[in-house]
Amino acid sequence: MVDVSPKAVTMREAVARGEVRMRAETLRHVADGTLPKGDVLAVARLAGIMAAKRTADLIPLCHPLPISHVHVELVPDARRGRVTIESRVRVAGRTGVEMEALTAVAVAGLTLYDMCKAVDRAMTIGAIRLVRKSGGRSGTFERGGEE
Repeated sequence: MVDVSPKAVTMREAVARGEVRMRAETLRHVADGTLPKGDVLAVARLAGIMAAKRTADLIPLCHPLPISHVHVELVPDARRGRVTIESRVRVAGRTGVEMEALTAVAVAGLTLYDMCKAVDRAMTIGAIRLVRKSGGRSGTFERGGEE
């Protein structure tokens, strides 16, 4: 594990995005909340939040962090046949929360897949990426070309 004790405590934030692509009929069920397992979006949102808080338990050598804020948003996009997932994680700490934001998106996507797989096994989870991060010695990173 990297020694972060010499680093200054700063406000750090990371934003990550991803998507789950699915059939139009599946997406309608997700948006309407009519799948057998219940409210897919609410459960996936909660799973993403919980995952961000447990990132250090899932990824070797990740520092456990006192996260101060996690927001996960899932938005059905009928035109593109997908649910987009975005997470935003904040901490006042000595290391960033990029892994927490990425983990939140990944687990929210996996949860969405799990809850919909009975009606659509052809779904794909993808395009998981860091969109922005701020704070710390390296400053701000912003991915260009986002839609």
